[in-house]
Amino acid sequence: MYSKVKVAGHPLHPMLVGFPVAMYVAALVCFAAAQYGADLIWFRIGVYANVAGVCTALVAAIPGFIDWAFGVPAGTPAKSTGMLHMLANVAALLVFAVNAYLIWGERFATNPPAGQALALAAIGVVLTGIAGFLGWRMVQTHHVGVDLTPEQQRYEPRPQPRVERPSGERPRHIG
Repeated sequence: MYSKVKVAGHPLHPMLVGFPVAMYVAALVCFAAAQYGADLIWFRIGVYANVAGVCTALVAAIPGFIDWAFGVPAGTPAKSTGMLHMLANVAALLVFAVNAYLIWGERFATNPPAGQALALAAIGVVLTGIAGFLGWRMVQTHHVGVDLTPEQQRYEPRPQPRVERPSGERPRHIG
């Protein structure tokens, strides 16, 4: 199993995911600072970090989707883990996109809705953490994007072909 989008032989998606993660966490921290009494500039920085997180997540999603759709074999645990990883990332992206939409016009306000922005950013960061765990599982457990030695490849699980049975027929048990 390997990545389809590479730069100098290295998968591109893992190189890009650090940017939205950093921006999402920065937005969360800035909104928390603004909510708990820091200068208003922290809310504004949080707004820009939130928007930057959405933009960089969209960029990182493109090679991630291509890798999942065309590089991970169907019928493998990696494919289903990748689907969950993608769903968690899309959910986080949607939460941060809604947050950006709601707060963009408030970035210069004297009393911005920092509590609301903080709550949405917290939900988005939790979803991003879940997605990160699943991404880690893709690499560590399923070896997506990892160059294996020929010896390691021999032990790599292979997708099992599905056996089509006529409708109503049940599998027979031998024994």
